[in-house]
Amino acid sequence: MKKEIISTDKAPAAIGTYSQAVKMGSTVYLSGQIPLVPETMEMVTGDMEAQVRRVFDNLQAVAQAAGGSLADVAKLNVFLTDLSHFPLVNEVMADYFSQPYPARAAIGVAALPRDAGVEMDAVLELGD
Repeated sequence: MKKEIISTDKAPAAIGTYSQAVKMGSTVYLSGQIPLVPETMEMVTGDMEAQVRRVFDNLQAVAQAAGGSLADVAKLNVFLTDLSHFPLVNEVMADYFSQPYPARAAIGVAALPRDAGVEMDAVLELGD
């Protein structure tokens, strides 16, 4: 199976030794996104809701570059430095996803790159 690297300037450039996404067959593995603004590579300004929305926007941009959308997400992983923000993630997620929702995990972590409060990665399935 051929490995295809997915890249777009509509999402933050990789800040390490990784690709924005990798497509293998009809499955796309999206790397973790933090709330960086693609044009400036600076953290989004605003509250936690602004961070969560920026992360979903970044994931959407990478999904689109792969030929899909957030509707194709089979699995979403959410990493939070403060799990008290989990209800907010659910609320904002409802603006980006509709039923049937993807499988999901929410994990509390001690820290994230650039002092972000949230990071998310995803797996898309483009088959059918």
